[in-house]
Amino acid sequence: MDEFDIPIFRKTYDLYKKVYAIRKQVPKQDRFTLWQKLDNTILMLIEYILHASSLYKEEKLPTLEQASSKLNVLRILVRLAYDIKSIDNKKYTALQQDIDEIGRMLGGWIKSTKSH
Repeated sequence: MDEFDIPIFRKTYDLYKKVYAIRKQVPKQDRFTLWQKLDNTILMLIEYILHASSLYKEEKLPTLEQASSKLNVLRILVRLAYDIKSIDNKKYTALQQDIDEIGRMLGGWIKSTKSH
């Protein structure tokens, strides 16, 4: 299986591109602190997804759980960015919808990995 052709990878990749595009509009004081952390968290999530896709089914669970943990951190960082007014409601809603969809995909992957 080509790990670049799995839907959760594509969705996370697209989320990074969205976050990257928003970065220029984030206040400078937040761009190099909170936004940098948010950026790095998505990149780590991409790494976990790629890593999990290359493992045998029985080896995937720990990596998928790490990805799930990173996704939860990402949710909090996006909410924090909204709460401190680094991003507006429209951007917040769009990012949260993508994160929720990735969460559903990841949850399904974890569930299918556990039931082997």
